[in-house]
Amino acid sequence: MIRSLAFASVIAVTTGSAVAGDDYAASVEKVRAERLQTLKAPDGWLSLIGLEWLQPGVNRIGSATDNDIVLKAGPAHLGTITLDEAGSATLELAKGSGALVDGRDVQRATLVDDGGTGRKATEVRFGSANFFVIAREGKKALRVKDENADSRAHFVGLDYFPIDPSWRVVADWVPFDPPHELEIGNVLGGIDKEKVPGKAVFVRDGHTFELYPIQEEPDSLFFVFADRTSGKETYGAARFLDTALAKDGKLVLDFNEARNPPCAFTPYATCPLAPPENRLDVRVTAGEKKYAGGHG
Repeated sequence: MIRSLAFASVIAVTTGSAVAGDDYAASVEKVRAERLQTLKAPDGWLSLIGLEWLQPGVNRIGSATDNDIVLKAGPAHLGTITLDEAGSATLELAKGSGALVDGRDVQRATLVDDGGTGRKATEVRFGSANFFVIAREGKKALRVKDENADSRAHFVGLDYFPIDPSWRVVADWVPFDPPHELEIGNVLGGIDKEKVPGKAVFVRDGHTFELYPIQEEPDSLFFVFADRTSGKETYGAARFLDTALAKDGKLVLDFNEARNPPCAFTPYATCPLAPPENRLDVRVTAGEKKYAGGHG
């Protein structure tokens, strides 16, 4: 699923009721503060230090250079991960590694991956760092995190366009029955085919625009979009936006809550790209700007 490729977000969506003035600004600032807290968390996206692809057979892992997978943190020789023909990954820890598997002191364990759907994967923790197995494009990789990562320690903060109530758009919701299929590319070069329950249609400056969401949660919609600020003021690949479900044929798109994908902050994420259908021919001067920390 798309969100599992990129971002397990805090869903903080606006409702269809009118919000104005100071109350509106405060509601947007609250969403932004929650987003910042999630991003900066010890296990947030800023803590990523590696995306290491497992090869079939035995993979020696550790921080020493003689390993098949050289980690940026942890003991010199952590152990081995064997990936069999069925795609099952088995961990064998080296003696004295000090690593814990889901909090348990064991020597051997089968590592459950995230399944590409965001399910809970087996965590292997060693000191301030940890990894778990992700499944992407028919392959398996280690997603490695460290709460002491430089990207977290030297985070320079988020930058936004000024809050603009005119970018809180009430769109018409056009449901699809049956759902349409949308192809969404990702930074790995793959294509995901996603079900789209409908489209949001809105008018801006006399022009009509459409956006297509996917639905991975029962009570919200998820948009991956780009616009004429992309690659200039904002991150080039896409920005993300969550909304509540449509009510009475209307859907609120609050672009002041638009945010960057994890790939804007780290080269170790696997983010979706905005599909052609969601590339808006307008400058969306609202929401999060390009990250000033250098990546993306």
